[in-house]
Amino acid sequence: MPTQTIFLYKTHIDWKRILFLLTGVALFVIVNFSPPWPDAIDPTGKHFILSKEAKGALAVFLLGGTWWVFEVVPIGITSLTIGVLQVLFMVRTADAAFKDFMTPSVLFIFASLVIGIVFTKTGLTRRLAYKMLMIVGEKTSMIYLGCFVVTAALTHIMAHTAVAATMYPLLVTIYGMYTDDDKPTNFGKGLFMGMAFVAGAGSIITLLGAARGAVALGFYKDIIGKDVSFFELSYYMFPIGWIMVFILWGFFMFFFKPEKNNIPGLRRKAASLSKAMGKITKNEILAATIIFTCILTMSLRSFVPLLNTLDKNAIILLSTILFFILRILDIRDLESIPWNIMLLFGGAMSIGFCLWQTGAAEWLAIKWLTLFHQSHWFVFVMSISFFVMIMTNFIMNVAAIAISLPVALVIAPYLGVAPEVILFSALVTAGMPFLLLVGAAPNAIAYDSGQFTTGEFFKFGIPASGILMIIVAIAIKVIWPLMGMPILIN
Repeated sequence: MPTQTIFLYKTHIDWKRILFLLTGVALFVIVNFSPPWPDAIDPTGKHFILSKEAKGALAVFLLGGTWWVFEVVPIGITSLTIGVLQVLFMVRTADAAFKDFMTPSVLFIFASLVIGIVFTKTGLTRRLAYKMLMIVGEKTSMIYLGCFVVTAALTHIMAHTAVAATMYPLLVTIYGMYTDDDKPTNFGKGLFMGMAFVAGAGSIITLLGAARGAVALGFYKDIIGKDVSFFELSYYMFPIGWIMVFILWGFFMFFFKPEKNNIPGLRRKAASLSKAMGKITKNEILAATIIFTCILTMSLRSFVPLLNTLDKNAIILLSTILFFILRILDIRDLESIPWNIMLLFGGAMSIGFCLWQTGAAEWLAIKWLTLFHQSHWFVFVMSISFFVMIMTNFIMNVAAIAISLPVALVIAPYLGVAPEVILFSALVTAGMPFLLLVGAAPNAIAYDSGQFTTGEFFKFGIPASGILMIIVAIAIKVIWPLMGMPILIN
């Protein structure tokens, strides 16, 4: 009888993944099937009921957040789960839940990613990267700083999503000159994660960096009856934004100090490669013309009434169409779009609108802010900033502002707090979601580098968020009063 050899294979079981996968499911089941929760009551005595659908939205929100942080499945699949759960458990209709996966904001991110592909394919990225390296030199600390400063500066004149899409391929080129190894490094983590964080810090400084500013100023005018001008917002936000940029540089130098202090011969190599590229090509000129015309048009919308009627999403999508008409891109480029990132933001939009439309977000805001309505004014202002900071990591920062600012502005007079400090402190934290990829498009774009995990992003986002809260506290107590901002009502 022939001898039979039996091979025993050890099956690797990822218990950590199973634990967090089941944790998300358990949170969903506990919240969704729990008895009705108490109403939220605002300072005027108005009751806000947490409906069955709103409780279901919170349940989906908790499962999605857990799965996103610990990446138990690909982030795009977590997003699909968010849509499916809304429909299966009748939180929202299929039409509502899945329509949000292709909102204008998601299409804006799509078009921004296409711009990044154009920069890479035409060679504009390499040309710009070589020029930057010739300026900042061979020290990795200065390369960090140069990339961060350029990222922050660009967000003053264009949306931070477009900035991230523009900077991403440039950083890929720079990183390629640091190492040929695909394995993540400290320098890679700091470079890409830092770009995402700094894009948020820079975007708070003008109304052009993100839509949240214009929305917040609209609420402020409706409730308080006062206008805040473009330049007044920039005046108060400029020092805070740039303080955070330089602090984040120090932060990433501390936590992700590059393995090499310098890259010998980098400046010479960059100059040589730049020279070897020769004169700028026809496609580079065409691409640059389309991209910068698009950026200029979007930037001028706030100042030129005739352009104000143009939708920014249509403008940036027109650039995508032109890239294909002029054959700068082809079908293979379209197929290279990182659809995992697209699904991530589709899910983020879906859960954001779900919390908003069911009333769950408003219920949360009132529950949280009324806890502090009899506290010291400083504690109250910091509580608003903290709430917005947490919520903007899970839902659109525009929605986080929309649900918290009106409630906060109603409570503020009872504590003698000036409305200006409520507005600006909320806007600061709304711009810097350092915990989750879904908090802002630059976070997800940076993740596509493969240099860090969602868990690492969350882990290092905690101390970064703590630093942000300290800077907000210093701004409220010291910086803004010195600049003339009213803090308390006389």
